[in-house]
Amino acid sequence: MTDIDKSGTFQLGSKTVKRLGYGAMQLAGPGVFGPPKDHDAALAVLRDAVAQGVNHIDTSDFYGPHVTNQLIREALHPYADDLVIVTKIGATRGEDGSWNPAFSKEQLTEAVHDNLRNLGLEAIDVVNLRAMFDIHGPAEGSLEEPLTVLADLQRQGLIRHIGLSNVTAKQVADAKEIVEIVCVQNMYNIAHRADDALIYALAADGIAYVPFFPLGGFSPLQSATLSDVAAGLDATPMQVALAWLLQRAPNILLIPGTSSVAHLRENLAAAELELSPEVMTALDGVAAAA
Repeated sequence: MTDIDKSGTFQLGSKTVKRLGYGAMQLAGPGVFGPPKDHDAALAVLRDAVAQGVNHIDTSDFYGPHVTNQLIREALHPYADDLVIVTKIGATRGEDGSWNPAFSKEQLTEAVHDNLRNLGLEAIDVVNLRAMFDIHGPAEGSLEEPLTVLADLQRQGLIRHIGLSNVTAKQVADAKEIVEIVCVQNMYNIAHRADDALIYALAADGIAYVPFFPLGGFSPLQSATLSDVAAGLDATPMQVALAWLLQRAPNILLIPGTSSVAHLRENLAAAELELSPEVMTALDGVAAAA
């Protein structure tokens, strides 16, 4: 069994989590829409993740929609005391699988209750507000009204902590004036490093940074440098990409997703991979090449 404790830990809200977690998005059907191709295999991945020591699972009720949360509940409920489940709200899915903003008070409140019901929880550990001013990446726009709604739901005891997703540095700074922010979830990986400065600023404040698409997402990372380093370490390029993230900054929490137990274990094995300063320097050049 892989020792994922070697990934280290970081504070996420009121709990300490291992820095290698699991993202449930890929458990839904194609395009993150509809049920999984293999229901039992999806349950097996979730159960194996926890058995391997994962105690941070990322999800959303708009994955499916409802699919991943219902799978998590079926596979893992009642939950271990140390398991932190993080979800996202701020979007809905159209019948055609489209991703649509859902920022009104009524939509946000309904989304929180949907997550609670489908996960089988009385309170959610962390709810990330996903900004939807541009679904393809961060774009400026005020988050004051939706964050005020989340703050009220937090006072009601339905949410323990609040995070942000798909946001700019200015939106993070503005949000911290409204509520306590415990994490930021943006796209970031070895080839896409727009958030370098933000990561360091968050680390100074003890705020977790959770990169989504740490392996490239729907377009997997491809780099000759990455492949060469992996070959020299007898590892896979994706393991090296995850190990680079773990060594990049202490506040980075990883949530690589997969629908395969074998791939899950391969991802988690990145916890045991140590990259030398020379290798880290070589890998830093991947972004420039991209």
